[in-house]
Amino acid sequence: MDRSPLYIWLVTATGLLAFFTMVFSSTMANVAIPHVMGAYGIGQDRAQFLATAFLATNTASLLINRWLVARIGQRSAFALSLILFAVGSMICWWAPNFSLIVFGRIVQGLSSGIVQPLDMVVLFQVFPPDRRGLAMGLFSMGVVFALGLGPAIGGLAIDLLEWRYIFIVPLPAAALAFLLGFIFIPEREQRAQPEPFDALGFALVAAAIFLLTTGIASGQREGWFSDYMLAIWGGFLVSAVGFVLSQCRPNASLLDLGLFRNLRFAAAGTTSFVFAFASFGTVYIFPVFGQIVPGMTATEAGSLLLPGCIVASLLLPLAGRLSDRYPAPLIVFGGMAAAMASAVMMAGADSDTAFWTIAGYLLVNRIGVAFVTPALNNTALAALEPRQLDSGAGVVNLLLMLGGSCGINILVVVLERRIGHHSDAFAATQTAANDATRELLGRVGGILGRAGLPDGAREQAALDYLGHMVAAQANMLGFQDGFIAMAVFCILPMLPVCLLIGRTARSIRR
Repeated sequence: MDRSPLYIWLVTATGLLAFFTMVFSSTMANVAIPHVMGAYGIGQDRAQFLATAFLATNTASLLINRWLVARIGQRSAFALSLILFAVGSMICWWAPNFSLIVFGRIVQGLSSGIVQPLDMVVLFQVFPPDRRGLAMGLFSMGVVFALGLGPAIGGLAIDLLEWRYIFIVPLPAAALAFLLGFIFIPEREQRAQPEPFDALGFALVAAAIFLLTTGIASGQREGWFSDYMLAIWGGFLVSAVGFVLSQCRPNASLLDLGLFRNLRFAAAGTTSFVFAFASFGTVYIFPVFGQIVPGMTATEAGSLLLPGCIVASLLLPLAGRLSDRYPAPLIVFGGMAAAMASAVMMAGADSDTAFWTIAGYLLVNRIGVAFVTPALNNTALAALEPRQLDSGAGVVNLLLMLGGSCGINILVVVLERRIGHHSDAFAATQTAANDATRELLGRVGGILGRAGLPDGAREQAALDYLGHMVAAQANMLGFQDGFIAMAVFCILPMLPVCLLIGRTARSIRR
């Protein structure tokens, strides 16, 4: 079916607006992490569930996209996802406690998981084959721009209003996407017959994802080898193996295991999973780092990503066209090298590093991601037959979101362990035998004395000041170690990329 250029662009704008709104909302929450920690007296290991609860549920719901589209159609599934998103946003805004906020984020993640592969398939439908790399570039452009704009708008909302308002700011855009969807989102020319909903498979995969993310997040607090954690890991293994076995049944409908027999698709999916560690970790860590280490406002910290994301979003159509013309694995390799260089540069950032210096490091990171994402998506989907597109898009996005959720959890564990390590090391040196410590306490005590503070209060205030300095130094070094971990995350995908390069070279020789 021939479609006019105007119709193609209207469909693209409608789909991207919906997904942009959901990504926008997901990254807004990262700026609120320090405020949530203060409001509820919790650590990063719990506060990070604002991000990972969204991503984990998003991951599980990606697998119901094919069934839902077959059951109610593309247009109705698109509308339903936006209704769920609005409900989740209102729950988060109204919630009187942290647990209910996490529940609202779960509902938001469910909606995002439905619309994400749906948008990818719609773009693949309306764009001709020789322009699908451009389509994936446009899809990624909306995502990347939202990743940068979300924290910036979220920080502004926090500074001007209150942190809860970040959950309702995206609702007008969601309402507009809802209305446009009824007009422009196409239905399938031939809708597949809906299969019975695989309730067993969905329950097992949801349990596996929940237990995996909970296990990584709770290990530091509960003890990695405690009875509680052994039960968590045991439950995860049983659920994960049970899910894979359940998908071998004749009536299984969530995951087409046959996709992984296609080595090109499997390598691209594995690369997406591992690269998401660094990509999503970057989006999480910078707003938190900016507020805790340099002491930026929420608006400033949230804006760190914005320059890089604007440049990256402008480059994404070019990156998509390049993936149509040149071997995608080479583009992916170069993009990951840029992301790794950015993480290494950030490992030297401290409390005195200027805003624009950090934003420049992020610019390099976002440019690298801009070239990786469309090339990976195009490689994965181009390796499939048309009948496999729904399943393939769901699996690619599942691996991406699962990798992002795991990456954030692992990064938080690294941060907590390294901050704790540096804090203990600094505290051990703060003794009466430490000349620098005695000199600092004496100098601070003298300043407080000249201000008129009594002797007893002066000594305690000087010790409190020393404690704040130790904590600040420990936080700074802990975050620097976290950036080193992100550089390692960028190295890990090199093996599957090399496999893709090898297969591409062999296909060219043929």
